[in-house]
Amino acid sequence: MTHEHPGDHLADRLDLLGLTGALAAAGLPTAERGADGHAVWTDPLTGRALSDTEIEQLDLLLRQEGSDPRHAVPVGLVQVARQARLRDELLASRWHDYASLAGVRGATVEATRFSVHKAAATHRLLLVTAGEQVLVPAFQLGTGGEVRADLVPVLEPLLTSAMDPWRVWAWLTHPAALLGGAVPEQVAADPEEADLVLHAAVRLAERSRHTT
Repeated sequence: MTHEHPGDHLADRLDLLGLTGALAAAGLPTAERGADGHAVWTDPLTGRALSDTEIEQLDLLLRQEGSDPRHAVPVGLVQVARQARLRDELLASRWHDYASLAGVRGATVEATRFSVHKAAATHRLLLVTAGEQVLVPAFQLGTGGEVRADLVPVLEPLLTSAMDPWRVWAWLTHPAALLGGAVPEQVAADPEEADLVLHAAVRLAERSRHTT
């Protein structure tokens, strides 16, 4: 009879749920398969291998959500994994850095950087930071690289709220429940629907203020 390594069951469970990749992002210990195929769990702070007791404690921690601890899904990890997938999706869409936007505008990089940050400071342009890079999502720009006039009223309440810029980007470019499944940045271009989009943005911004 072979001895089951205590970390294998936890690693297999998280693999099955598709949550293994979210461990590091959540600041939790991570697992790697050794040459023998068994999972080795490592503390993110010290880099040392977890003991059997620590692995059991981690398992209990991740089972705290749900009505049945035996089958509970770690909701926090699900949210981290979902956010990571959404960020990857957003990064795969069109965006500019200072240089590419300067090319669209026919301006210098320095002038573009100044203009971008001035617009962001007055809540008229969404900027998103990815590592050390500043991104300008392209959906909010017209063909000449300037901010779409129809989006400015929608951007202002969102950018003055406590919403994370990534969440603002996602809400504006995905079907929104407050708009019956329509995409806000698309509907904002319709003069007959613009007020509805603005109302939804204001409601979302107010909700964000109350939950932070």
